[in-house]
Amino acid sequence: MALAALCEWGCTKSSMRPSSAAPTVRIVFRGSTSRRADLPPSAQACVEGVGATHIHPGWQNFATTPLTPVPPDRYEITFSDVPVGARVEFRINDQNFCDQNPTGAVLRNVSANDVELVQNTTTPGNGDEPGFAFVLSASGRVTQ
Repeated sequence: MALAALCEWGCTKSSMRPSSAAPTVRIVFRGSTSRRADLPPSAQACVEGVGATHIHPGWQNFATTPLTPVPPDRYEITFSDVPVGARVEFRINDQNFCDQNPTGAVLRNVSANDVELVQNTTTPGNGDEPGFAFVLSASGRVTQ
């Protein structure tokens, strides 16, 4: 009896939780949340194709996810499902880049967890499109 009671006490589920949660990544694109008035007419098809400013995260099979506008000059999104320790890629498309890239792929002004990223990869889209890549550590540190 005593042995059974001891095992029952020692074998109960712990109420302790893991000491750390999965790291999050906050991606920020610094760009106007209003459409530029000076876009040339030749960019109109791109503008219509881009629609709302959005991201294509590679770890989600490059599915389209809208970015949250923070007027007047930035968009952002936070992810909690980014693989740790692996190089991941993503692309942002914005109407205001339609005169710089035929698909509106953003080429600059992007950060992940406050680390400025450089356009350093290509991503699938309408052909190869410019994108960004980084590695996330378990502590949430971003490196390129």
